[in-house]
Formats: sequence, C-alpha cells, structure tokens
Amino acid sequence: MGPDDGDGCPLLVIVDAANVVGSVPDGWWRDRRGAAERLRDRLAAGGLPGRAGAVEIVLVVEGAARGVASVPGVRVESAPGSGDDHVAGLVAAAGRRPVLVVTADRELRRRVRDLGAEVAGPRTVRPA
Repeated sequence: MGPDDGDGCPLLVIVDAANVVGSVPDGWWRDRRGAAERLRDRLAAGGLPGRAGAVEIVLVVEGAARGVASVPGVRVESAPGSGDDHVAGLVAAAGRRPVLVVTADRELRRRVRDLGAEVAGPRTVRPA
C-alpha cells in the first residue's frame, strides 16, 4: 500500500504517546504531560521522516497527559481509558484507509496488525 491508498486518503499515522515517550530515559516521568507536548511539537515540526506523501498524524495520550491540545499538523486524542484500546479503536474505525501505528508495545502491535495496520517502532518519530 502506498501513502495515498484507500480512497485517496492520506496515510493515517497513530502514535502511542506513552510508549514513544517512555522509549528514551530522559526524565519524562517527572512531567508526563510536558513530555507528550514535546513529542507533539516534534511531530508537528517534522512530520514523518522517511515517508513520502501526505500523512495525518494522531497522537494518543492517556493518564497524566490527557488534555494535551492539538496543534496544526497533529491531532491529539485523549484516551478515556486504556491508550492501547483507543489506538486499536482508531485503527478499526479507519476501515480500508492505510494506517501506520507507532509503538513498541508487542501486544498492541499484534492487535493493530490483526486489524490491517502497519507498525513501526518509536525511533520512527523519536531518535534515541
């Protein structure tokens, strides 16, 4: 599938914020909301490195990071419960649209692959 397959829709990139933020031990645990905001801003500034074509980026936050605002280029969704469940729900709702989920969580990767999504690790959007 190319970046614009699925009825001409851009690639939907869903980022598991908690997992991506937690992939680098930089003190994120002292300010989870701030860490999610920094990730959001990095995504807004850089898009998805290495991917040609249009993308729509959704950052899923949970817990202490709930309430982080969206910015141009990144829609932020606060999971009402489990972030993993919210990510899987977004993938299921995408239908035939191409989806890339960014996470290192093994169980979430299995769940979203079963729903037809591609998966990539945190380094896709956050260098070590």
